[in-house]
Amino acid sequence: MSLQTKRLPLAPKDRAKTKESAIIIKDGANRKTHSHNYCLEMRIPWANEPTSYQRWHLSCAVFQVMCSRLLILCAICACFFASGQIAVARVEWQVIKINGRDFLSVDNIAQFYGFPGPAINGKNVELNNGKNEMQFHIDSREMLINGVRNWLSFPVFVHDGKIVVSRIDLAKTLEPQLRPNMIPKLGRVQTVVLDPGHGGFDKGAISGYGYEKDYALDLARQLRPLLQAKGFRVIMTRESDVFVPLELRARIANATHDSIFVSLHFNATDRDPIATGFEIYSLTPRGAPSTYEDGLTLGSVNIQNGTEADAASVELSSCIYHSLLDQIGEFDRGIKRARFAVLRLTKIPAVLVEGGFLTERGESRLIANPGWRKKLADAICTGIDNFGALADNKKPPLVMADYRRQKPGGAAPEKESVVNPVAPPTLSLDMLYSERPSENSNALQTPTPSPIGTAPFEP
Repeated sequence: MSLQTKRLPLAPKDRAKTKESAIIIKDGANRKTHSHNYCLEMRIPWANEPTSYQRWHLSCAVFQVMCSRLLILCAICACFFASGQIAVARVEWQVIKINGRDFLSVDNIAQFYGFPGPAINGKNVELNNGKNEMQFHIDSREMLINGVRNWLSFPVFVHDGKIVVSRIDLAKTLEPQLRPNMIPKLGRVQTVVLDPGHGGFDKGAISGYGYEKDYALDLARQLRPLLQAKGFRVIMTRESDVFVPLELRARIANATHDSIFVSLHFNATDRDPIATGFEIYSLTPRGAPSTYEDGLTLGSVNIQNGTEADAASVELSSCIYHSLLDQIGEFDRGIKRARFAVLRLTKIPAVLVEGGFLTERGESRLIANPGWRKKLADAICTGIDNFGALADNKKPPLVMADYRRQKPGGAAPEKESVVNPVAPPTLSLDMLYSERPSENSNALQTPTPSPIGTAPFEP
């Protein structure tokens, strides 16, 4: 293609008119051989109808825009990759082996979850980053997470100058509550299976006002319409005063889909007549003692327990328990662990609620009041609804601090997702869940929990 530029009249086919010059095409057959560089030098014609040269020019302009956007995208990806490399370097876990078991230091935990350095006051070790707060107690299994008592599987203690926490407790208790929106395989909740405890010849605990089996059934009946009003489908393991075997209750739950299981009970003790308060249970992790066991027994290692729903069950416990303590305010006995049959045999997120003591005079009188049981049903419903919102859209559930802020000013502020931007979740979960308990590991003796009477039977 040969070109020459002149100021002269333009032919209709072989010449194009521009503001400053005309481009004369000597060989029209070779028009398509022009380069993008040449096209970028062309002037836009004045012609009303777009010429082939104008179309070439527009295509090259689009090509320019695409190249620019590609360069920007590459730059963004490079920045993310660089920041990711930095993040991985910052959150390496320093596992400490003690008596054949894995522990991590409180400093390491604080770094990963974005807490400033721990504040130590006597035996209390406090962490607070403005979104979450934790308080460990050295030589104890009791701790506070966001203002609520939790029972660990192993005590927190000092080793070689470092305050250490069991790897099992970090994975199974701390992680689900600190980053609930990262719980794996947390699906939408459509069905709630309510399990009123006992029934028929099994009266459960007894007070001077009535039987546990009747109070549990009435609580479930009051809770059902509240949940239905929230859009949940509700199934009850018993609708009347009949005995339902524990295995059948679990089978009813396991036959459902997109569901959770909530077993309703009231407490009792034969040792401490003034014991009061709420507590809630989820399944004991594999290779760990239940709350009422003093140490790691061979049975704790060998028994088949722990499911894919472990983390979800702990967070369901937390959602319900925070709501209970806020709306009713009974004594906080804690989020606990047990191998009750209905928890052990159930494959979906499952908890067991203890709604107060029938063996304490004042609390048994409250439990006998239908209006108080309605209040209890409201609180449980709120907790379940919060868990459902977490499962549906990853909205972090309300905790005690949120409820406290909510009361004076009305609506609670929106909570931000608690995710440390320099802490990739896969690193946490892959590391934490890879442990397999050793049957030869030495049992770690733990302080006995505060007594509330005979330890509950775990069938």
